[in-house]
Amino acid sequence: MLITIADLLTADEVAHCRGVLARAPWVDGRATAGPISAVVKANRQVEPTSREAIECGEVILAALNRNPDFLSAALPLRILPPMFNAYGPGEHFGIHVDNAIRNAPGSRERIRTDVSTTVFLSEPDEYEGGELTVETPFGVQSVKLAAGHAVVYPSTSLHEVTPVTAGERLASFFWTQSMVRDEGERTLLFDLDQTIQDLRRAQGEEDPHAVRLSFVYHNLVRRWAET
Repeated sequence: MLITIADLLTADEVAHCRGVLARAPWVDGRATAGPISAVVKANRQVEPTSREAIECGEVILAALNRNPDFLSAALPLRILPPMFNAYGPGEHFGIHVDNAIRNAPGSRERIRTDVSTTVFLSEPDEYEGGELTVETPFGVQSVKLAAGHAVVYPSTSLHEVTPVTAGERLASFFWTQSMVRDEGERTLLFDLDQTIQDLRRAQGEEDPHAVRLSFVYHNLVRRWAET
């Protein structure tokens, strides 16, 4: 399941994060890559334990917690602190899969990476190239969104960031360990939850069909969730 979320961040939040990141310490992006990914990775990242990364990460985490689409799609158990990267001309991240287990920066805590998220901080007309492409069962999906928009997709997917040929692509990225490990089960729950919400908007909160479907939804979560 690949979904996009419009306006995860407000325009003011995007501007704030860009201002903070402009003065942040940047390092070679290969510092946080596994041995295979490092071979195909050429970008820059904000030092993950820096004050600037923590400040902007808190803005994004607050936005995630108030966004029903993200919560429905990811069913988060743990979220790694958001990280930040930049791609300029000639920089890219070739085809790869995210590491299955990751450590929180500066911590011994480990999480299983079930769901990957990218939050775009540059407008599409600020750079050329730099599309996020994700291999899905329905073919390769190419994603290049407005600043403040996000894309959420399974961490099991092969994906890449195509070379930037002009300008600069600035984004946040992070991983979530879901309460529901299986991607197929998460997809079913997301579709069911979206149907319930549509029914409630159309028929009212007490619509009996929505109530019955809610009964099914929550009992499936009880069956499949890990806490």
